[in-house]
Amino acid sequence: MRRAPEPGNASERGLLLGWLAFHRDALAAKCDGLTAEQLVLPAAPPSDLSLLGLVRHLTEMEHAYLVCALAGGETFSEVYCTDEAPDGDIANLTPDQAPASLARWLDERARADQLLSSTGPLGAIVAGNRFSVRWNLMKVIDEYARHNGHADIIRQLIDGATGE
Repeated sequence: MRRAPEPGNASERGLLLGWLAFHRDALAAKCDGLTAEQLVLPAAPPSDLSLLGLVRHLTEMEHAYLVCALAGGETFSEVYCTDEAPDGDIANLTPDQAPASLARWLDERARADQLLSSTGPLGAIVAGNRFSVRWNLMKVIDEYARHNGHADIIRQLIDGATGE
């Protein structure tokens, strides 16, 4: 799998977009080559956390902090979580959910990239959540960075694979 490298010296926008690409690809690499059954294996029971759960959670983050925030006029709605299932992104996942969940993650990423390419200055306040473009980008990068550590452990538990 071809992965985005760590970004070198660049403009602030270049650095933030570079780290976003790096962390997105890191999670994709942790999922690469696994079966749907392996993607839903929990990390450490009783926790429900799995690689597919991480993908779905990060889909929620891309949707909330990049797509809805940057689109501005879009009404916010969660992708998987509901009042009845507040942990719907992570809990009670089954292998049959893997293909659609992975596709939705890629769709949200593409939509976010489209919106990011047309945003103004990083300090501009976005209509969707009243935070800056910079703040929203940092929030999503932080989510990926935190959860990629979990992904490392889960992948190692599944098949022994280690590394970024």
